[in-house]
Order: sequence, then C-alpha cells, then structure tokens
Amino acid sequence: MEEPRYGPRLPGWLERKKKWLADHHMTLVTIADTPHSIALGSAIGIFFGFTPFWSLKTLLSIAVAWICRCNKIAAAIAVTLHDVLIFIMPAVYFGEYKVGCWALHRPPPVHRIRFHFGLHDYLNWAAFQRVVWPAFVGSLFLAIPSAIAVYCVMRMLISRARAPRTAE
Repeated sequence: MEEPRYGPRLPGWLERKKKWLADHHMTLVTIADTPHSIALGSAIGIFFGFTPFWSLKTLLSIAVAWICRCNKIAAAIAVTLHDVLIFIMPAVYFGEYKVGCWALHRPPPVHRIRFHFGLHDYLNWAAFQRVVWPAFVGSLFLAIPSAIAVYCVMRMLISRARAPRTAE
C-alpha cells in the first residue's frame, strides 16, 4: 500500500534524487561503526568532493579515510554526493578557481580555460600551476567549512538515530 501524499508531487528527476539521498542517509546511519568514524568519513568525502582532483577524488577520500582510521564506506558515499549535484558543479569549480586566483594574488588568465583534465594534465607542471593549483586553493574556502558542518550534522544525526528511545 502506498504512503499518503501531501501536497504536490515532485518532478520525476527530483523524486529520484530525494530517494537516492534518503537511501544513502539510511545506509550511513546503519553502518556498524562509531558515530565519530562515520561522521569523519563523511566529512572527508565531502572535502574531496569539492577539490579539483576530479578523477582521483574517490580514491583520495578512501585513502585519507583509511589513514585517519575512519569509515571508508562513508567517505565513498559522501564523495559521490557531488555527482548528484553534477549540473551545478561546473559553476562551483569555476568559482573556486576564481577565488583561488584571488587568494594567490594572480589575475585569472584572459584566454579560455579548459576544465577537462586527464592524468597527464596533473603531471604537467605548467597546467597544474596555471589551473589546478588555484582551483585547489579556492576549493579550500568551500571544502573545509562544508566538511566541518557535515561532520557536526552527521555525528548528531547518527547519535540521535542510535539513541535508545524511552517509552512515554
């Protein structure tokens, strides 16, 4: 039997995104680990989701979660969260690049920037210094506060979901 619906229905694509978030929230809450470990893994995943290491972000988040001895599954799920918002992430990355140029006191180049990178671009020092480094520095202004907020919220949500319920 279907649950009763109140109010207008969401568009199909938004309904799928909402279901994906609800499913993964429940996955994170039910992981057999401490709230600190799950929250820290989620924060690491969110942090790396904002960085310009597009092709390496999942591997980096899992590796850092392993080094920090926190939950690697939570890190992988959280870094994947940015893929749900894929339609706005190019604007976020471009904004991070501009903030990074400002923070490094570099004028942004006047020529068109190519934001499609392969592994060889990360190994090319000129491309790294011109585009990836300012984008990484700019991403820290968004990634660090987001990771701290996610850690606090996830720890509270997981602790609250696991707290014993008292009968009233």
